[in-house]
Amino acid sequence: MIPQTFAYRKAHTIDEALALLREHGDEAKVLAGGHSLIPLMKLRLSTPELLVDIGGIRELTEIRERDGRLELGALVTHRTIEFSELLRQKCPVLPEAAAQIGDPQVRNKGTIGGSLAHADPAADYPAVVLALDAEIEATGPDGRRTIPARDFFQGLFTTALRPGELLTRVRVPVMPPRSGAAYLKFPNPASRYAVVGVAAFVKLAPDDTCAEVRIGITGAAAAAFRATEAEKRLVGKTIDERTLAASLEDMVDPDDLLSDLAASAEYRAHLCHVLARRALRQAFERARG
Repeated sequence: MIPQTFAYRKAHTIDEALALLREHGDEAKVLAGGHSLIPLMKLRLSTPELLVDIGGIRELTEIRERDGRLELGALVTHRTIEFSELLRQKCPVLPEAAAQIGDPQVRNKGTIGGSLAHADPAADYPAVVLALDAEIEATGPDGRRTIPARDFFQGLFTTALRPGELLTRVRVPVMPPRSGAAYLKFPNPASRYAVVGVAAFVKLAPDDTCAEVRIGITGAAAAAFRATEAEKRLVGKTIDERTLAASLEDMVDPDDLLSDLAASAEYRAHLCHVLARRALRQAFERARG
């Protein structure tokens, strides 16, 4: 449990961090909260020659509202999200999800940017940012670009980030009127990672039918994903038990899901159905106010 020898540099600005990444290439790894990278290094599953510590970049620790969106710096911790009054008022599903991550020690140090960039298939935030239709800002040698959350998670620990890029900010819409969202998960009792986690977003039309529905799922497959077919079936309908049963039937194919010591693919498919039904009911009730 001892890492390979490595060098350490602390960056105080985004430009400084990018310069170090450009200079050292694949030999460098970015250190944010460290709750994903350090265990991998101790097991020597990751053996960087240089750690670029971005924890001192203060501009990435802010949460602010701008142009109808909430902007979270990559270094905002889970605990900060959990207790943010701005987020509780404008997008309460984010604090709801943050409160379910790990334990207090993890929430005090772990960051939203580190979690999303690591793209653990059982992490909580990916389902939520998918359901919220969030945007992820990446900053690299060619400047800044925006990646829709639906395009960000590409496979096991694989994202749309390019070599030399930093995930710098996450932007989520302020919850519009007559909308609601919820996040529920079946946690692994040891790690608190999601065996399956489901986030649901619902926006209602004046007649209480669904104008918009988004369902994000984590833990079930090699990468978080949207249940797009189920979403389409629910648009234009009122959420009740009969509608949910029909719309969520066969929402996932067990052949596409993970099977391991925590759960079989078939059980994960069952959890997807159960948690989606509960999360959608909760989101619907919140949208109705």
